[in-house]
Amino acid sequence: MTEETMDTFPPDELEAALPEDLDQEKELDKEEALEQEEAREGNTITFKRSHLYAVLLPLAFAVGLSVGYLFWGRDVPPAATAAASGTGGTSGQAQASASDQSQAVRRYDVPVDDDPILGPENAPITVIEFSDFECPYCRRWHEEVYSRLLENYPDQVRIVYRDFPLDSIHRNATPAALAANCAYEQNAFWEYHDKLFGGELGLGADAYEQYAQELGLDMASFDECLQSDRYLDEVRADLQWAANLGVQSTPTFFINGIALVGAQPYEVFQQVIDSELAGEIP
Repeated sequence: MTEETMDTFPPDELEAALPEDLDQEKELDKEEALEQEEAREGNTITFKRSHLYAVLLPLAFAVGLSVGYLFWGRDVPPAATAAASGTGGTSGQAQASASDQSQAVRRYDVPVDDDPILGPENAPITVIEFSDFECPYCRRWHEEVYSRLLENYPDQVRIVYRDFPLDSIHRNATPAALAANCAYEQNAFWEYHDKLFGGELGLGADAYEQYAQELGLDMASFDECLQSDRYLDEVRADLQWAANLGVQSTPTFFINGIALVGAQPYEVFQQVIDSELAGEIP
């Protein structure tokens, strides 16, 4: 894809956020790179299983594979990236890619924690979103996909919002997250979430106050919550948990544990959800 769909940690901040065994992972990456080079010499493509990936493969659908993966990591071979996006490689290579991927579906154990949930408790599909209220791509997803999912899958999908504020590039990210959590305390998270992404008043202290007033919140309680930074540890815990898993950018989604990165269009979510409901994903 040529259009950007996500905001990403700067490299120096990412190094600080990732686990301490990063050097060991880099050594493993070197070994995988050698394996990938050998695979390319034999006209096959091997995909790294240590990275999150989830994007549609048109050819894969043609041969019966209902969902592919979006490659996401530091060291994705160019040939593998081309095959995954359908923009390059021979037909034989692409078919080999689909075959490899059909055996490589990985589901990540991402807990709901005590974060806001929208949708039926027993919904068969859980979409966990790691997001940032100042991220333009998160806002795009909210405008173009979020409402359609709720409308078209009212009984099948529940959405969980988890915080991943990119403070180094979004100075309002954490304050907005704190305000949303204070609204959550008064059972108004999703309405407040919609106000923040709607952006009618932008982001900032005055906007947070006005949004709370418009929703009829108890302003004394809301103000005390904001001033106390009561949910700062909660927001940071979400961020650290996701960074330890390997999340680098917003928005990042897990659909029943299957990773999908970036503000992908509605059709991508539809394909993954429909395939999951039909039991077509290994």
